[in-house]
Amino acid sequence: MINLNLILSEMQLSRAALARLAGVSAATVTLLLNHGHWPRTPDVTHRMRQRITEVLNQHGVAPERVATAFEACAEQRANWTPHAAQLTEANASSPSPQANFYQPKDDDMLPPKSRITTEALDHFALERDPFTNEMRGVADVFINDNIRKVRGAVRNVAEYGGMLAVIAESGAGKSTVRKDLAHWIKTSNRSVIVIEPYVIGMEDDRRKGRPLVAEDIVRAIMRRLSPSTPVSQSQQKRMDQMHELLRASAATGNHHVLVIEEAHRLATPTLRHMKTFYELDDGFTSLLGILLIGQTELDWKLGDNNFEVREVTQRLEKRFIDPLDNDVEAYLRHKLERVGGRYDQVFAPDAAEAMVARLRVVKETRLKGHRTLGPRSQCYPLAINNLVSGAINLAHQGGEDLVTAKLLDQVGRED
Repeated sequence: MINLNLILSEMQLSRAALARLAGVSAATVTLLLNHGHWPRTPDVTHRMRQRITEVLNQHGVAPERVATAFEACAEQRANWTPHAAQLTEANASSPSPQANFYQPKDDDMLPPKSRITTEALDHFALERDPFTNEMRGVADVFINDNIRKVRGAVRNVAEYGGMLAVIAESGAGKSTVRKDLAHWIKTSNRSVIVIEPYVIGMEDDRRKGRPLVAEDIVRAIMRRLSPSTPVSQSQQKRMDQMHELLRASAATGNHHVLVIEEAHRLATPTLRHMKTFYELDDGFTSLLGILLIGQTELDWKLGDNNFEVREVTQRLEKRFIDPLDNDVEAYLRHKLERVGGRYDQVFAPDAAEAMVARLRVVKETRLKGHRTLGPRSQCYPLAINNLVSGAINLAHQGGEDLVTAKLLDQVGRED
C-alpha cells in the first residue's frame, strides 16, 4: 500500500473522485492504490503522477506529504481499510469552495470538428466514417447502464405521466434521447402523443431572443390534438379548450407528453408554470407528462436554492447523462462494428485511457446543485468523435498502423 491511500482517507476523497480529477479510469487508480501498479505507457504514467500531485496540492495537502504520496507506507493505521476512502458521489462532485483550482489553459480546449478523410478510411479498412452522420437507426445508438436508465425514465414519463428533466453537457446525446422516444412509440404501437412546441430562437432573455411562454405551450397542445379547432380569444376559455381536448383524447386511450428541447433556455416564469401543466388531470388520470431536455444550466435553474421554482422542483425527477469515462472502449467498439471495423485494428492498447485524459478540461460547471471550477470530463460522444477522427487522420498521415496515446495528444495542436 502506498501513502496516497492514507492521504485520500484523511481528505475524505473517494477513489472515483480522484480518478475523475486526475483524468484516468477508476480501475487505473485502484491498481495504483492496491498494488502500486502504474500504466505501462511512460507518458500516461507521467501525466497521471502530475495530475494526482496537482489534486493533492489543490486540496491543501502538506508539501512533504505530497512528495511521499507514491511511496510505500512505512506502517499502516490499525483502523484503515481499503474502503475507508470510498465516500458518496455527492462529495466527489462538490469540491470545497476553498480549493484553489488552476485556471484554464490552451491545452484544455476540446479538439475541433473533424471528418475522417477517404484515404484514412481506406488505411484502416473502414466502409464509411463511423463518426459523421452515423446515427441512421436505433442500432447505431450506444447503450450503457446510464443511458438505459435515462431511456427508461423518459419512456415512463411518456406513458404514465410525471415531470422529468434530462440534463447533460453539449454533445452528450440529448437529442438522441428524444429520437429514441419517438422510435419507441412508433415501433411498439404505444398510444402516446408527443407535443413539441417550437423552440427555434428561444431564449430566456428578450434581449437575446423570444422566450417561450405558457401561452405558446397551450397553443402547441391544441394544435397537436385538434388543428381545426378555432382558438378562443379569451385566455380562460383557451385553457378550458386545451383541458377538454386532453380529456377527450385521454378518454380514447391516449397518453400525452410535452417535450421541450433546449430547456435550459426557458425563462423562470415558464418553468414555474410547468406545475400548472403537470397538474392537468381528469380525476386520478394524469393528462400530460412533461419532459425537459437541456444542458447543465437547466440543473442550476431547477436547483433547490431557486425558490422561484421550488413547487416545480418538488415534483420533478432529474436524470443526468454521464460522461463515457469507463465506457470509451466499448463505445468505440460499437461504432466501428457498425461500419465493418474492429477496435484492435484501429487503436493501440493505450488509446482509450489517453482519450479520457485528453477530454478532461478545466471549466466552470453548474451541475447537481453545485457551481465549481475545476477539471471536468467532456468524454461525451461528440467530443470523442471529433478527437478520434482527428487522430485517425494523423495516423494515416504519419503512416502509423494504430492510433496511439501520442497521436491523440497531438490532435488540434499540430500547429
